[in-house]
Formats: sequence, structure tokens, C-alpha cells
Amino acid sequence: MSCKSTKVAPSVDFDHSCSDSVEYLTLNFGPFETVHRWRRLPPCDEFVGARRSKHTVVAYRDAIYVFGGDNGKNMLNDLLRFDVKDCSWCRAFTTGTPPAPRYHHSAVVYGSSMFVFGGYTGDIYSNSNLKNKNDLFEYKFATGQWTEWKVEGSLPVARSAHGATVYNDKLWIFAGYDGNARLNDMWTISLQDREHACWEEIDQSGEIPPSCCNFPVAVCRDKMFVFSGQSGAKITNNLFQFEFKGHMWTRIPTEHLLRGSPPPPQRRYGHTMVAFDRHLYVFGGAADNTLPNELHCYDVDSQTWEVIQPSLDSEMPSGRLFHAAAVIQDAMYIFGGTVDNNVRSGEMYRFQFSCYPKCTLHEDYGKLWENRQFCDVEFILGEREERVLGHIAIVTARCQWLRKKILQARDRQRQKSKQESSEESDEGVTGGPRDIPGGSRPSGTQPLLEVSIREAEAQPFEVLMQFLYTDKIQYPRRGHVQDVLLIMDVYKLALSFKLSRLEQLCVQYIEASVDLQNVLSVCENANKLQLDQLKEHCLNFVVKESHFNQVIMTKEFEHLSTPLIVEIVRRKQQPPPRLYSDQPVDIGTSLVQDMKAYLEGGGLEFCDIILLLDGHPRPAHKAILAARSSYFEAMFRSFMPEDGQVNISIGEMVPSKQAFESMLRYIYYGDVNMPPEDSLYLFAAPYYYGFSNNRLQAYCKQNLEMNVTVENVLQILEAADKTQALDMKKHCLHIIVHQFIKVSKLPNLRSLSQLLLLDIIESLATHISDKQCAEMGSDI
Repeated sequence: MSCKSTKVAPSVDFDHSCSDSVEYLTLNFGPFETVHRWRRLPPCDEFVGARRSKHTVVAYRDAIYVFGGDNGKNMLNDLLRFDVKDCSWCRAFTTGTPPAPRYHHSAVVYGSSMFVFGGYTGDIYSNSNLKNKNDLFEYKFATGQWTEWKVEGSLPVARSAHGATVYNDKLWIFAGYDGNARLNDMWTISLQDREHACWEEIDQSGEIPPSCCNFPVAVCRDKMFVFSGQSGAKITNNLFQFEFKGHMWTRIPTEHLLRGSPPPPQRRYGHTMVAFDRHLYVFGGAADNTLPNELHCYDVDSQTWEVIQPSLDSEMPSGRLFHAAAVIQDAMYIFGGTVDNNVRSGEMYRFQFSCYPKCTLHEDYGKLWENRQFCDVEFILGEREERVLGHIAIVTARCQWLRKKILQARDRQRQKSKQESSEESDEGVTGGPRDIPGGSRPSGTQPLLEVSIREAEAQPFEVLMQFLYTDKIQYPRRGHVQDVLLIMDVYKLALSFKLSRLEQLCVQYIEASVDLQNVLSVCENANKLQLDQLKEHCLNFVVKESHFNQVIMTKEFEHLSTPLIVEIVRRKQQPPPRLYSDQPVDIGTSLVQDMKAYLEGGGLEFCDIILLLDGHPRPAHKAILAARSSYFEAMFRSFMPEDGQVNISIGEMVPSKQAFESMLRYIYYGDVNMPPEDSLYLFAAPYYYGFSNNRLQAYCKQNLEMNVTVENVLQILEAADKTQALDMKKHCLHIIVHQFIKVSKLPNLRSLSQLLLLDIIESLATHISDKQCAEMGSDI
């Protein structure tokens, strides 16, 4: 069986030496692998190596190496090699004394060697000589030599089912099981010099994970991540990150995950986790007596989880635990494990990662908020009249309450301008700037619109504004009283401004932050602000059996208002009945949904720029264009046209109206869905318009690879001709010639230009063989 896909489709290369011209777009045809696809590869034959679990897998060059584990009867210490190019199994060449048979050990790659540490050894069949180990072995891939490192000085306690990784030329060991108890200590040893290597225990700080075993670790962005695992009664589905430089642990919060958005995976053990690009991928394990087989993906940048939806033709692995995984290039390989009925597996699966650049929509709008460029509104807040700048386009797209305030302020400003113009006319002054959509003037002539909001103070309002631009809030220090009180003020504003999504974020943060030290302060503030839901949460927290005595013995309880003390005492004596609501929680609209509605007409009255496509006007919003495109940002900062109109092209080429609308959808809300012919027009757009990355180009590339069909080949031919994508034009002509009977019936054929019709006739003539010509000649 071959690993390689036999399907052929075009791939796209771009000559970066001329980034503003689509004349350099070329399409080269070759094999490709569709993203997000599982493939079952040849299993390991029993004569090569036993089916197994609790083993390790590492990747070195183009091969996967499998060491140890157990086959259900015996522990193993064989070393297997799987070549990912020709999908073949063999026993790896070894010399020297290998580690004793073992399972639940760890294995990592450093340089051109594999290092195996610890694990559980002995005879499981006769249940004798069973013990944990703390030995360290090196296997050199080049020579096949096994060598044990004899290390002087203090050693980590012998252990199994621990986590291990390599960072900064060192092996790092964390937690595990020592035969009596679970651990959460950390040790490290330099792998550079065997003669002088010594173990060092790390002094950890921060939110250290509980003692645990049978968990995976992965390194991403210079941090080590640990997810779930067996930790006794405390087992959770928490994700922790460890900073190597400061030796500091942090629990990754989940309070920002809205109800209805993908939750973290269930708590589990015996699973795998690997890092690729900015993502962590969690697969398998035992989750509350089930063996799930979904692949969960965690985005380190956005701190969000999702369940990967593989392609329909994927060959999915069944659920399993104590398997092992490694990454080679842009694919993850999973081998072995224990499947249903305690059966050991010898299967190998490959998962193709998605390599698309990430969506920068939220980051781009976030930078617009941070930089405060192109601001056109100034909010005057509270009694102290503090001032906060913003952008009308973003604010009016996201918040109807503020939209009304801005419209009212704009009407007042217009009336004032009319009055001033009338007075100037009376004094003999004439003329004025020409209006463009929404009544706005070109850049530099329009004063900031002032909007007064007496019910909001500057600090919570700025947090609210950050949410409008990014769909999230920067969470302050968890549990600190002042920070929790700030988010309560934000929550109060969210209720007033009817921002359901922000309400949910605030509630989740506050409820997760309430603890024994701050519960009374939060309860009192909730009472004062009339935030009944939060007050209820605090009262229920206080009267819990495990909390009550500790809370009432604090100084804060002595100074609590009498009505609240009475409520707490009554709540303790007679808890109210629990009310269950099956009403779905309104989580509001997202940034993407709001910007989509804004582009589709919701923002028409706030347009302040005209984009001209082949002379046809398309109203738009300067702040949004500048946030997403460095081309527009530079133009509006330095070369803003006097008449507020901008001609649209991509290099020398003017895109079709349909392709231009596709580009606007990408700019406004990150949408990458478009007909394949649009992809040809927009392939060079990321370079010409200076988008944050080439995400749009990556989608255009795949769109072209996957979607050239008989039905749309004529539209793509026209686009290829216009954009001078000669390879794609040649490919379209090839399809037309070979499928001409079907293509000839398409109505679009009659609307092609005379030159394109001649190209088709010429291609048909070239395709007709000499024999066919002779046959046609004999018929005349």
C-alpha cells in the first residue's frame, strides 16, 4: 500500500520578486494531500513486532521509532522503525545492551539520538520483580548503539507514567507515579555532555498542577503544556502551561469560553497531545469509562478549543488509550494503544494537519483599538468627563445602544453645522466640502464626533471597547478583589448596553474568580449594583458546608451590612429551592456576525469612503479598511484623495465585481468562501493590499486545486486569461478539449470573447491526431 495520494491537481506558486503584479502568478500541477484527513497506514505485522500499548513513539527524519510497551502478556524492549515515505515496517538495527523490557517510560529525541527514561519493569505474567526505574538510556540513530548514562549525584525518584520533553538542550521530566503515590516534581538534565551531566530538581512556582500520571506534555511557543491525566479525586480537564525561563506554572483559564462555544475535551488519561504550529492536538484516552475518538485542537493564541471535522473520506482510528503519537513535517502519526475489550493494537494512522495561516481579524481590529489611528468619535464619560477615542464603524457595528447615541450626537452636530453655515452665509461666506455617503467629509476636515455617556466611567468603558474590537476581554489577575470589582462594573455596562455576549463573559469570569478571600466583597458590590445573578452565586458559595465556617470567621464578615448578614443566615437555615431553566442562554452575536451584517447594509449610513471599481462606486469604511490592509492604512494616513474616492485594482488588473465583493468579505469579517474564479483574481491581493498574512492566498490556492470542474471551467478560463495565469489557462483548455461534448452545451460558451473562442479552436485542433485528420479528409 502506498502512502502517497495519486490524485493530481494544480498547486500555486507566486514569484515574490514582484509582489504587485499578477503577471507572475503561475500554477504548477502535482500531487497534493487534502487537509484534515485521517489515513490508515499498513499495520505492524506480528513477525516484525507485537501489537502493544504503553509504549513510546518518536520521530526522526522520515521515520517513526516505536520502543517498548506491553503486548498484554509481556513487557517489551524491541525497537521498531516505520518509514513514512514507503510505509514499511522493520526492526531497527541495534547494538549494545538495550533498556530492560518496560512500559509507561518516556522517550524524546535530541540531536541524532533518542533518550529513554524510567518506566515500569518486571515480569507482568508472573507478577514478579515489578518496579519503577529512573535509568537513562541513549540510542544513536546513526549507529544503532544503546548506551546507559551513569549519572552521579541526586537522582529523580524512580517513576513511570510521567511526562518528558526536550527544551534548550535539556531533558525535562515532570510528575508520574513512583509505585506508592502520584508525583508533581520536576527534574532536568543537560544532554550535551554525558561525562558532566547531572540531574537538577527544579523549584517550580505558580499554579503547579496536582500530582498526576498518564498525561501527555507538548512544547509550543517556548512553553510546556500539560493536559488532564490521572490525579485521584482531583482529576480535571485543566490545561496548564509551564514557562521554562521563569519555572512558572499557569492554569489556562476557560472562563472566556462562552456557553455554546466548543468546550475543552472531557477529563481523561492515557491520551496523546502533540504540538504543530500554534496548535495542540489531543486524541484518545479514557474519558469517564468511554474511549472517545474525536481529535481536539487548542489554539495557543486565541486560547480556544475546537473539535476537528475530518474530511468525509477519512479513515478514522477507533477510540483508544495508552497509544503514542509523533509529528513528521505536517502530519501526526498515531500507533498502537489499547482498544475495546482490552485488545492491543498494531495499527498506524496518519493525520494531515491544516497548514492555513491563522485568521487575524480579531488581532487586526485589536491593533486598531490599541493604536487609536483614524479615530472619528470621542466618548465623554462620567462626572469627571474623561475622554476615550474610538471608531464609529466598529462601535456602530457591534452595539445598537451606542449606535443610537452616535446617531443622536451626529444629528446634533449636523444641526450645529447648519446653524453655523447659515450664520456664515449671512456674512457672505459661500462654499463647503462636497458630501460623501453618511454625511462624512474627507479625511482631515471632519472634527471628532463627541458622544456624552454619563452612566459610564472610563476604566470599565475601555474594557467594553476592547471587547467590541476583539470579541474578548483581557482578563485581569484572577481572584484579586479590585480586578473582580472592575469586571463587575463592566458587567453592569454590558447589561445597560444590551451586550449579551459581554454579559456572559463577565459572569463566567466573576463566578470563576469568587473564592473565600473575596466572596463577601463581591457579594456586597453585587448587592449595591443590583446584579442579582452574581449575588445569588455569592450567597450559594458562602453557605456551602465547606465554606460557611471559614467565611463567617473573617474580619470582612464583621463589617458586612446587616441586611446581607440576615440573608446569609436565613439562606443557611433554609436554602431556597433550586430553579432550573431550560431556556437557551442568549450568547449574543460575534464580531464576525456583526461585521458581516455591517458590510451587507447595516453600516451604509456610516460609510466615509467610496471605492471605485471600473467607475462603479462601492461605499465603505476607512477604519475597517485601514485595520485590515497596510495599503489602505498608508493611503489614508498620507495620500488621502481629496474627493474621498479610491480606484480599486490588484496591480495592473481590475478584479471582477464578484471577486471584489469576495475581497471585501475577507476584509470585513475574514470570510474565505468564494467561487474558484474569484480565487484567481484575488491570489495576489494579500501582497498588493498588505494583509497581515497570506491566509487569503492559501484558501485561493486550495480553492483552485479542488474546484475546477466542467461546470465552471469557462468562468475560470476567463479569469485566468484576464489575470495572465497562463498555467491555469492551459489547464482549463486541457479540460475543455477532453470534455468538449459537455462543455459545448454550456450557455457561457456563447458569451466568451472571440480571442478565447479562437484559443479553444486552436487547442482542439492540436488535440486532434493525424489519424483523425486523415479520417476526416477521407470523408470529404
